[in-house]
Amino acid sequence: MVTATEMRIAAALAADLSAARYTVAGLDGLWGDEAEAALHRGDAVPAARLLERMPAGADPRVTLALCFVLGLGADRDDLARALPTAGLDGAVALGLVDVDGARVRARVDLRPYAFADRVGEANWWIASDPGEVATGAPLAEDHVLGVGGASSTLAALQWQEPVDSVLDLGTGCGIQAMHASRHADRVVATDISARALRFAELNAALNGVTGIEFRLGSLFDPVAGERFDRIVSNPPFVITPRRDDVPAYEYRDGGMVGDALVAQVLAGLADHLEPGGSAQLLADWEYRGADGDGLERASDWFGPDLEYWLIERDRVDPIEYAETWVRDGGTRPGTPEYGAMVRAWLDDFEARGVDAVGFGYVVARRPADGVVRLRRTEQQHGPLGSGAPGPHLEACVGAFDRIVDDVAAARPVVAGDVTEQRHHWPGSADPTAITLSQGGGFARTVDAGTALAALVGACDGTLTVAAIAGAIAGLLDADEAALTEELEDDVVELALCGMLAPATDAADDEPGPDPGGAR
Repeated sequence: MVTATEMRIAAALAADLSAARYTVAGLDGLWGDEAEAALHRGDAVPAARLLERMPAGADPRVTLALCFVLGLGADRDDLARALPTAGLDGAVALGLVDVDGARVRARVDLRPYAFADRVGEANWWIASDPGEVATGAPLAEDHVLGVGGASSTLAALQWQEPVDSVLDLGTGCGIQAMHASRHADRVVATDISARALRFAELNAALNGVTGIEFRLGSLFDPVAGERFDRIVSNPPFVITPRRDDVPAYEYRDGGMVGDALVAQVLAGLADHLEPGGSAQLLADWEYRGADGDGLERASDWFGPDLEYWLIERDRVDPIEYAETWVRDGGTRPGTPEYGAMVRAWLDDFEARGVDAVGFGYVVARRPADGVVRLRRTEQQHGPLGSGAPGPHLEACVGAFDRIVDDVAAARPVVAGDVTEQRHHWPGSADPTAITLSQGGGFARTVDAGTALAALVGACDGTLTVAAIAGAIAGLLDADEAALTEELEDDVVELALCGMLAPATDAADDEPGPDPGGAR
């Protein structure tokens, strides 16, 4: 528990970091894009080389970055000058540094973090355990991870419509709970690690984030009998061999065989979502030759009361998977430990018949009316379009809800990022192919026939699907009932993909986004 004294020191520290311009933009200005890219690859030398040539005492950013990002320590007087309000004693009291004579050594990684959401732009500071870039050694099993790639992915996947309550299952350093607090009145953040909860509380205090209750315990145990409007989780989904000589990192390994932990988490969602509540998670699922498709296996983990949308973003073979997660723990290629651990992973996969591992997004929902309409699995291995996937998927599901029960009466509007391409053989008046392309979301491309292209071109929010389909049937001399049924299915699919949206009430008088590019 962060004490009242620590809260005051954290507020003073935040003021110091802000005054020092210790921000993402501020650090980028110190070492530039190339050194930043090297840091992301685990190479601190370019950034350190640049900072060590600068007078640390003259620019507090240099002192702070050398100490807390690169793990090289700092002169105690320089750090005291960089933190004039919190002071060196305050940094010690928060457990950020140790003092050894004239030098200060960082006990944590403390770095800036910037983002934007529907509330606006924000700049935070996130404390976690120092990584292998700073320590030069493999991670400890109780390591508390900062904001990594998976954290950023889940932050972008979170839905943002305001709700009353959110559960962050396995909060780690607290980053997801802090994001969720911007869109909820109350957040409960759980973790099996007391060290992680300490970091999470500190980060909330440092950034002035309130409304989060932190609870210690495994998975759903700390919230037994409770329900929430939204659940978010970056669970410890990494598939790890159950062997004593393979580290079981708390931040990524749930202590179960294969993907059993993910299966348990997804199965437990139904008991903890309010009617109308939703969940956004990251997950792995194994592909096993004898058991068929991995996405099909994952879809079986949900209870009958939940809707789901599983989106596989990547699939890797056992060798690549093993190499990725052995390196993630700070064990480097070429060492005996690295080879032994890769061998352990491959032995485990082979023994259980695992051919590949998929990774992706999980969206689940408990329908408010109890009627399950949406159950979907798909693979989207390509690059995303513009914008965060969470708000996109939230809008897609909302459009689906408004259209699916009465498609014929819907008055769709073409999304503003949809364009149409027509492909012709030279000299031909009629197109050989028509495609609809999406600039945002999942950057989908849909093959559209003449009828669907005509329907999309007419979707300006003023005509119903039934009226448009009837007119197209007349023009094409087609069976109206059969064509209408076909186009209604297409409309539902395009709504779920974010290419069409039902007109709002305002569209009665004023059409929505200009669909001209889709014609």
